[in-house]
Amino acid sequence: MAIVMMTNIRRLVGATRGTGSGAGVREGCARARGVSRALPKEHMQPVARSRFRQSNLPHPGLCKALSRTGYCTLSRFTAAARPSHAAAALAHQASSARSDTCAAILARPPRPSSAALSPRFEYLPPASALHTHSGTARSAMAAHQEILTKLPDAFEKARTSGDLLFFPSTVHTHKENDVEFEIRLCPALQNKPRLPTPDFKEDAPPQAVQEKKRADPFAPPYVPTLFLGEVRDEAEGAEYVILFNKYSVVPHHILLVTKEFQSQASPLMPPDLVQAYLFLLAAKKAGRKFFAFYNCGDLSGASQPHKHLQFLPIEDDGPPVEKLARAAKLEYEERPFALDTLPYANHIRRLPSSLASANLDELETALANAFLSLLDLAISTVRHDAAYPPGPPSYNVVLTLEHMHIVPRRRETHTLAGTGEELSVNALGFAGMLLVKSERELDAVRAEGMGKILRGVALESVHELQVDEHKAGDERL
Repeated sequence: MAIVMMTNIRRLVGATRGTGSGAGVREGCARARGVSRALPKEHMQPVARSRFRQSNLPHPGLCKALSRTGYCTLSRFTAAARPSHAAAALAHQASSARSDTCAAILARPPRPSSAALSPRFEYLPPASALHTHSGTARSAMAAHQEILTKLPDAFEKARTSGDLLFFPSTVHTHKENDVEFEIRLCPALQNKPRLPTPDFKEDAPPQAVQEKKRADPFAPPYVPTLFLGEVRDEAEGAEYVILFNKYSVVPHHILLVTKEFQSQASPLMPPDLVQAYLFLLAAKKAGRKFFAFYNCGDLSGASQPHKHLQFLPIEDDGPPVEKLARAAKLEYEERPFALDTLPYANHIRRLPSSLASANLDELETALANAFLSLLDLAISTVRHDAAYPPGPPSYNVVLTLEHMHIVPRRRETHTLAGTGEELSVNALGFAGMLLVKSERELDAVRAEGMGKILRGVALESVHELQVDEHKAGDERL
């Protein structure tokens, strides 16, 4: 019996912003092509089968948590079908929801499931957004190029004024698991004021209420020397401001911040991904190299509750882990894969080499497809962890011109065996770059090993089990 699932993913702006306005709502449609997706076995890390939780339901608390992320789903599938983990969690939360839009989409004739091993998700822009993206990616980044051009002078001005605090550091390399990790030692950070971790718990006050209780550094009025400009997604109207990181360890560390408040616990939306990628393209055109990262949720290492992506300049051709991803030999480049030399769950998608010359609709679709497929795997990994803490899933995202990486998280900090002190880890750790504040901390990290530290704050890989699951689905088809 053919298995068909159709999922409508809607952006509920009021759920992720501080206002109840529905303006700027963007609808996207993710259609299943069946339940099958296989990941090449040569890239999978085997794990003990006893770790597998035999359950077709999301982890307890996951459904409610995902209702805050800005994605809402209605799903229709046969009793024999097992939807994707991301779709299942979302569908369970939204099963009682009703809307004319969802009803219209569900009334459409389903597409036949495709051949085995095809991706489970396909992102389709809503009808209202079709043909609204004009031109190519290269023609849409004038504002991004202008901002990058003025970075050197603006950085010096902000530092001289005292509005930007720059902390000098030294980089120490540490090779492990085929990655040349960069451990950055910055003793001056011991004097940096520690910011409380945002409260994303299920019973926590709404983010807007939390923001009123403490100053939001990403809200207007902006510090003039830290403000670099604005960019706007023309199709949806999503607006962003570009700010310097006030506490910079690396010069020209900048932030892409939603102009209206959105939660740092919400997933990246298509406009977020497009604007981030346009910055990376603009940097390349200017002869510079940057990568982007995003810390999602309270276990990810996020320090601010206001949604923001971060960009760091790099001298080499990508962060350390990117070199390992680039070296991976893939049979199917459009499918997610994992780096089996890394001792923790990691999910990666290679991006098409043609994106630089693609039109904006194609760019958005490619990035949204990649993100959905990786988020699906990350939530699947969480479901296989019986001890995962309740609440919204946390994860880190690393984005380069060539790859998108997602690493699910189970805790924010790791207690160093050599010092007994807690070491905070964010997305930079999984990019292959770790920050320490003392020689003692540096020695402890080297002695314990980066692999053990990162595994301590991440999850065990279950890719082999995921491959088996999807193979079983293929056989049913």
